[in-house]
This record gives sequence, C-alpha cells and structure tokens, in this order.
Amino acid sequence: MWELTVLLLLVPSSGQAATVEKPVLSLHPPWTTIFNGEKVTLRCDGYHPLLLELRPISTLWYLGHLLLPSYKKSIEVHTPGVYRCQTRGAPVSDPIHLSVSNDWLILQVPYAAVFEGEPLVLRCRGWYDKIVYKLHYYHDGQPVRYFHSSANYTVPQARASDSGRYQCSGTMRVPVESAPMFSAKVAVTVQELFQAPVLRVMGRVEARGAAFGGVVLRCETRLHPQKRDTPLQFAFYKYSRPVRRYDWDAEYTVPEPEVEELESYWCEAATTTRSVRKRSPWLQVPGRGSPLDLASTTAPVPDNQPLSFRKPPVSRSVPSVPSVPNVTSAGPPFPAGGAPTAGPPACAPPTPLQQTAGALKPDVALLLREMQLLQGLLSRVVLELKETQAVPGHTVETPTSHSAVSQGTPETTTVES
Repeated sequence: MWELTVLLLLVPSSGQAATVEKPVLSLHPPWTTIFNGEKVTLRCDGYHPLLLELRPISTLWYLGHLLLPSYKKSIEVHTPGVYRCQTRGAPVSDPIHLSVSNDWLILQVPYAAVFEGEPLVLRCRGWYDKIVYKLHYYHDGQPVRYFHSSANYTVPQARASDSGRYQCSGTMRVPVESAPMFSAKVAVTVQELFQAPVLRVMGRVEARGAAFGGVVLRCETRLHPQKRDTPLQFAFYKYSRPVRRYDWDAEYTVPEPEVEELESYWCEAATTTRSVRKRSPWLQVPGRGSPLDLASTTAPVPDNQPLSFRKPPVSRSVPSVPSVPNVTSAGPPFPAGGAPTAGPPACAPPTPLQQTAGALKPDVALLLREMQLLQGLLSRVVLELKETQAVPGHTVETPTSHSAVSQGTPETTTVES
C-alpha cells in the first residue's frame, strides 16, 4: 500500500506532460572521421521522466532509419552513417555523422558545432597514428599553416570567415619517406553566435522631479537557439564617443537636449570576454519633422564597408553659373526674352515673372514642328557643304545661328571653298 502511494505521488497532478527537451548526443573521442577498424563511443544524455514502471528508462539508438538492438546510455560503434538517440518521452536528438576512411591521411574535425569566438581545432592524422612530416593545412585551397611534424591546427577565436573547406597534406615514413599525401576535403561551418544588433527607439521618458526626460533607445539582437543562455553586454555611442560603456542593460536614455541628434547614435553588443563584438548601423528616425516617429528603422551597412563615425552630410543647393550661348552652333532658337539662364537658388522665393512663366504650358505640337523644320534645314546645309567640296570655287549660302527660323527669311553668309 505504501509503495503504491509513493508511485502515485510521482505523477503530475495537472495530468499534462511537461515539455521535454531533446537529448544531447556526444562522441568520444570528438572526431567525426576515423580509420577503418577503429571504434568510437556515443553517449546519450537527456532528461529521464519518472514513470509508473519498475524497470529503468531505456534509450533508443538509430543508425539512419534502423533501430539498433541496444538500450544503454552509451554504445561503441564502428559503422559509418548517421546516428541519433532518443530517451523515453523525449524527441529524437540531433544527428552525428560518422565517416570511416581507408586513406593514409585523414583530416579530423570536431563533431559539435563551432560558434563565433570559440576555438576551432583541426587534426591531421596518419594511418594508425603514424607521424606526419612536412605537414601543411589548407583553407579553401590556400595554405594557412605549416608544421615540421604532426600537430593540430587551432584557430583560437573562430569567425564566420573561417568557414570553408579544409585539407591537409604531408609525408610518412613507410618505411622510407613517401611522396606528399593529401587528405580528403572536409567542410567546416562556423555558426553565428548572435545577429548584428539593431538600435530602435522605444519611447519618450517624461521628466519627473530632479530626473531629466529623454528618449529611450534599445539595442536588440538574437542569440542562436543552442546558445540562448550566453550573457551579452551592450554599449552605446554618439559618433565615435561612448556615452555608456558595456553594461548588462540593453537600453539607454538619450537626454532631452540631445534628442535632435538621434541619427548620430549606434550601439554594440559583445560577449563578456569581448571575443565576439558586433555593431549596429546608425539609428535612423523617419519623418524628422517629428523627432519621435516611433516606427524607427535602421539602414543596412555593407559587410565590406567600415563603419563611419561621421554624421551623414547635409546636401545643399548651389546656384549654377549662367551659361553663355555658343553663336557658332546651329540649335533651336531662344525665346524672345533672350538666352536662358540658370534659375535662382533653391532657398530664394520665386519672382512674379517666374510664377507667370510656370503657369504657361508650351504648345507641344508647335515645338515639334519647329524641331522638324530645323532638322530639315540642317540636312540641307550638310548636303550643300558636301557639294561645295566637290566643286571648287563654288559658294553656298548658309543661315546664321542667331536668326530665328520662324521669323522671315534668314540672313545669308558667303562661304568660299
């Protein structure tokens, strides 16, 4: 009777199953490529719920879609393939892909995902741990490190740029020194720890007593799901000057006297060790007529462009210099008011004459007709010039450029060849 009472107390009173996370599958030693004939150990660690059963909770193992005949917490394997595990009441774990090689040289990479700021360790291994001489490591076909004999290649703080395809080469004494041997290429991906932050306007804080009012800015980012417990700190800057150094608070209040310069602010998020630091773009508030149009956005910054600490330049209208018409070129006639000149600066109010001219609409049909007449006249001049070159001593009459086509007969000028 007492045993039954104890077992019943282990059942949740609500009758609803708690959310159980997937188990964690690990590999020992932590290399995804091994030589033929070697064995590795897989271990499945997860939450084991208490059930009304007297036998222990079993663990299920999968090789591809095949269920393996083992229910232990860890197993030894030597067959290549994709392994997964599952504890009772929990979802299936993330996979581990095991490769088996018959080559003389293999490049071993860790099974677990490598995130920004973490060390990346690569191991070039000879057949059954034979010493490798004249060892080279390659990244995307380019040599990155040389060792006289067997050694691991380590990137202390990995970055996204360290992703790519890696390979190693070297010689072995079997029994004499062999020709250079190359391993198979292995793809390595460095995962993003957190996204680039975005600076947003959250709202306005009213002044209360001795406390000043202002505008609240928030530096927002998102961690990778596997690293959601990683602590981050935030700093805020105005131009290149830090207004608040690294702190756990992701919000900063801009004082009221500096609200008009919100576009000069940006923020930075970083890990506690500063191994990973990422900056946000400049804050941009649409509708500068109202400084707090709270639907703020940010402008993207290209990855290959350095972040500028200068405020974006303000465009100014510069009045252009009046142009002098070329009297030697034949072109459309100017209106009766004379040659056109550049307009006034953008900041000057329009004159009454300009307001009247702006209200008038040109006759498009008349303008097209004038252009057609001018085109025909120019064609005629070109033909006559060609005939003049063919017949020496002949003269031809050409219209001067300052005469109007639509007003009377054009004046003529004698051109002698």
